[in-house]
Amino acid sequence: MIKRGREETSAHCRRRETGGRGERWKMPPMKKSKKGKRKSKDSGKLKVARTRSAPPPLPPELRGLDTEWWYTFLHKHAESGHVVPSDEGEAFRHFFRTSRKTFDYICSIVREDLISRPPSGLINIEGRLLSVEKQVAIAMRRLASGDSQVSVGAAFGVGQSTVSQVTWRFIESMEERARYHLAWPSQDRIEEIKATLEAVYGLPNCCGAVDATHVIMTLPAVESSEDWCDPAKNYSMFLQGIVDDEMRFIDIVTGWPGSMTFSRLMKCSGFFKLCEAGNRLNGSVKDSAENAEIREYIAGDSCYPLLPWLMTPYEGKNLSATMLHFNARQKAARLLGTNALTRLKGSWRILHKVMWRPDKNKLPSIILVCCLLHNILIDCKDELLPSVQLPEHHDTGYNEEGCEQVDPNGKAMRENITAHLQKLEASRLLCN
Repeated sequence: MIKRGREETSAHCRRRETGGRGERWKMPPMKKSKKGKRKSKDSGKLKVARTRSAPPPLPPELRGLDTEWWYTFLHKHAESGHVVPSDEGEAFRHFFRTSRKTFDYICSIVREDLISRPPSGLINIEGRLLSVEKQVAIAMRRLASGDSQVSVGAAFGVGQSTVSQVTWRFIESMEERARYHLAWPSQDRIEEIKATLEAVYGLPNCCGAVDATHVIMTLPAVESSEDWCDPAKNYSMFLQGIVDDEMRFIDIVTGWPGSMTFSRLMKCSGFFKLCEAGNRLNGSVKDSAENAEIREYIAGDSCYPLLPWLMTPYEGKNLSATMLHFNARQKAARLLGTNALTRLKGSWRILHKVMWRPDKNKLPSIILVCCLLHNILIDCKDELLPSVQLPEHHDTGYNEEGCEQVDPNGKAMRENITAHLQKLEASRLLCN
């Protein structure tokens, strides 16, 4: 049996039920970290050196920051024969996915935790305590590359146990202090999302897209069960993400076994419960071109049920031209979710590679922090290197699922949108 109450997480609300404003955060049990006072100021900007021989001179207010680790790390990779971008800024993005400015911002988020409560034994081979910057670099390199702890440790001159401690401490701190980077948007922001999606895809009152992916893992024999074995015969954990017009995650659910269907995962999510109760996607209603009401909704594939707030494509053969037109518009919008998951797994390869016997109680936190880092890159307007994007789908080896559930009100909503698009297209043709 699947243990529902223990496995679900939903990143937009970790607080208890409070007057309809949020849902209960159902993280698997883990050791709760102490809260510390958040540091209010950013750690500042660092200039990127154009030479690899020495760190650049720093202004007085930044001289406490450690930059030596980066040049040691970079020289080690260059000397070992690895292909490293010649531009130092690109090299930094290659290894850590962020610009140096964004990296320093991430350090500012976790600095107080990593200084005040460092894990035990964090002494490097030179006998010095690891700096915050080096700890963050170790953790982010582990998440970005998905390489083994031994391999990551060798690149930084530390042991496997140090990589394990540093990475988990970083994840705990980010989960506690960076949650504001993944939240359901305000109604003003929702209006901006709807306006953008209508302008780009022609879909009125669309608030985003949903998709899900499997995080594949190996499990010891004592933990293996059919619950975790998915349709592709992999042991995996599900991640469902809802994204906005910029492919920013605005809601996630993870922790559930990969054996579930997409539709069942959706129904087990707090997002589903909020929408069904009228507490989400309950903003302004739009009048269609034929004066029919169109409420707020998100776009999803045919693996999801057709609901008043979840629009899926028309299925079957012999579809009319208007149905095909709707499908084309709807597909373009829902691919935002697919592309977001592809970028997530491409950036943070630990989610793309097969994870070796992870702690299933800790894995949801790792997934959440990767989603937070994904959003931070978007919020900081960081551009990813082209090589980061996955060359294929985020879930290769899985067959498409279908869901036959059709809510009558959802069917009526889809017909209203289809008629609206048909009338707009007819008007456009007349004008031309």
